[in-house]
Amino acid sequence: MNEFGSKTASPDRYGILKTFAKENRRNMTLCERLLWDALREELREVRFRRQHPIGDYIVDFACLPKRLVIEVDGGYHSEPRQEHDDAVRTIDLNRMGYHVIRFSNEEIINDTKQVIQTIKQQMASPAPPLL
Repeated sequence: MNEFGSKTASPDRYGILKTFAKENRRNMTLCERLLWDALREELREVRFRRQHPIGDYIVDFACLPKRLVIEVDGGYHSEPRQEHDDAVRTIDLNRMGYHVIRFSNEEIINDTKQVIQTIKQQMASPAPPLL
């Protein structure tokens, strides 16, 4: 549970974030789809949400009980402005009590098994404390 109750988004923005998240789920990127399929196959016992609103953000994947966020970073994430925005986003999510791990499209395409192994290792760790 979090400061917003069962919903993890800011109450005043929940409606619009929910709409955007639904649209994002309908239009997942190839790498998001590959990772989603791998998560469902390899981590069946864990519930992940895709395109889930947290705070003012829509995260690619979230495991709420473990307070784990997984982000899939396409090519534009290497641009300086986006790197800065991603760093701010990660800090904000950390402050909300979430651990964020990021994978590039290349990692997901070329080494999905290692990506899943990294996620499994993180899942075995205790959830981060709420700040």
